Amino acid sequence: MNTISDFIKTHTRINGALCGNAVALEDDYSRVELVTTGEMAVDTSGLVHGGFIFGLADYAAMIAVNHPNVVLGAADVKFVKPVRAGEFVVAEAKVESKKGKKQSVQVTVKNNNDICFEGEFTCFVLDKHVLEP
Repeated sequence: MNTISDFIKTHTRINGALCGNAVALEDDYSRVELVTTGEMAVDTSGLVHGGFIFGLADYAAMIAVNHPNVVLGAADVKFVKPVRAGEFVVAEAKVESKKGKKQSVQVTVKNNNDICFEGEFTCFVLDKHVLEP
């Protein structure tokens, strides 16, 4: 029986504990879930570093495009609400437009149905892997 990970064509070695786990994947859409941990906190109040939330959103964008050679070119994002260690967050990504190699992906991250992060990710599908000569 196939799992979602069997259909993911990019970022196949990502650490799910840090960037989330895919729970839904369709054409031009993904949903990724992450349980934040104390190791992600920046202080004694348990505030999660925004980089982990950005990483979750970026991963969702990459697999919404779902091409082995997709890379992030730019991101216009807003951190709307803080996230505390131990909280469960969900990213949903949808490809909104495609023009040549460029794809625009809208990503929303929610915590208890409240938006905590939103952004537009500009992704590029390259002819070969970005690290290939």
